[in-house]
Amino acid sequence: MTELPIILIVDDEVRSQEAMRRVLGDEFAVLVASTPGEAESLLQEEMVHAVLCDQRMPGCAGVEFLKTVRDRWPDAVRMIISGYTDSDDIIAGINEAGIYQYITKPWKPEELLSTVRGAVELYRLQRENHSASMEMRVANATLEQVVAGKRRLLKSRFGFERIAHAEGSPMAEAIATARKIAGYDISVLITGDSGTGKELLARAIHYNSHRAHKAFVVENCGALPDQLLESELFGCKKGAFTGAYEDRIGLFEQASGGTIFLDEIGETSPAFQVKLLRVLQEGEIRPLGARLTRKVDVRVIAATNRNLEAEVSATRFRRDLYYRLAAFCLHLPPLRDRPMDIPVLADLLLSDTMKAFGKPIQGFAEEVLDRFASYDWPGNVRELQNEIQRMVALAERPVLDAGLLSPNFQSQARDWFEPDGGANPLDGGTLREKVEKLEEQVIRDALERHRWNISHVADELGLSRVGLRAKLQRYGLERVN
Repeated sequence: MTELPIILIVDDEVRSQEAMRRVLGDEFAVLVASTPGEAESLLQEEMVHAVLCDQRMPGCAGVEFLKTVRDRWPDAVRMIISGYTDSDDIIAGINEAGIYQYITKPWKPEELLSTVRGAVELYRLQRENHSASMEMRVANATLEQVVAGKRRLLKSRFGFERIAHAEGSPMAEAIATARKIAGYDISVLITGDSGTGKELLARAIHYNSHRAHKAFVVENCGALPDQLLESELFGCKKGAFTGAYEDRIGLFEQASGGTIFLDEIGETSPAFQVKLLRVLQEGEIRPLGARLTRKVDVRVIAATNRNLEAEVSATRFRRDLYYRLAAFCLHLPPLRDRPMDIPVLADLLLSDTMKAFGKPIQGFAEEVLDRFASYDWPGNVRELQNEIQRMVALAERPVLDAGLLSPNFQSQARDWFEPDGGANPLDGGTLREKVEKLEEQVIRDALERHRWNISHVADELGLSRVGLRAKLQRYGLERVN
């Protein structure tokens, strides 16, 4: 049976331990320690994938403990949590302890879960790369074979085929366009709500480009204050600021020859935007404290859940930077606007969850799929993934039934009954017929909101005008004057 990834939480406050355990417990095996001594004992006994450590603890700062973890258990991915964003010891720790991510208080459950998932994925890839390198050495493989093998592995895991969608989905157009531009060194801006799969699409673009054999690095630009973000992206020289105890290579330099994904780019400050613009214009970086610049060859893919054009109009985002980043724009529609994708995504996510949990499941009860189809999905695909993982973890029978759905999900389900008490339009028919009814309803709602402005409706639903008109004809939707 496949075991869950192990996460170690080191925090002297019981309430903080329990809060993080509630967020992570459905997806990971969570261990807790109140002191560094307890944590070291657990690290000796268990193969820990990632360590979440609070900065402020009696007798020992979190970053000091993580330096010990780096030296004795280097495979474990290290993360620090603190409410003190400008603390010198935090800055020093990020550089010296090799900390993967800095999480600010108060943290948000979705962001915490996403960060820990990224840490576990990094741990797994590091182990796979190490195993692959050992196997290649034993087989006396050439460097070209190692590179080609790694490229095939990553492309199969992160290629466009992994972005599940149904025929006629609004996602199809975005994916088709991404395939066309993947091979060209052009900057891409991906927009869409949180949880729609922006990073997944960025990885697919990278691993289908000529840069696939080089690094793909990720930075959440909204998670760090300016100085830390500059240090992370551009690097720093020893002594550049308090806590910079050694030279640090930034992510732009690490990604040279490859791709850097700048998530939440709309959260950056105007001061930082000026510095990033220079990097994009000149193709060179200057580490903090350095006198000379360094050339870098990096493709930039940025993402945001904000309307950057509106931010530019409001002078909160630089117009010249926007045009540098948005040489090509791709928009990912929210899950509520592509209900036809839900059965496909649910099957894929169920398959992935069964493999991760080592728990065989036959499928979903029909009522569950009906509830999925009628739900708003404010958390998009990420919420669907969380819901399925929760159901699998709780399941005692081979079929996932509606009793396993979370209370939050059930309380927010849409009321699809007619105001006069008529029948639910999703009652009766096959799954395909129900999905088509739901798609027709979504299009009707959008047409009414936009007073039959075809261009606006097509933009909202992520469809081309031609694609939308085909659906109007299919469902017999005609404007009544």
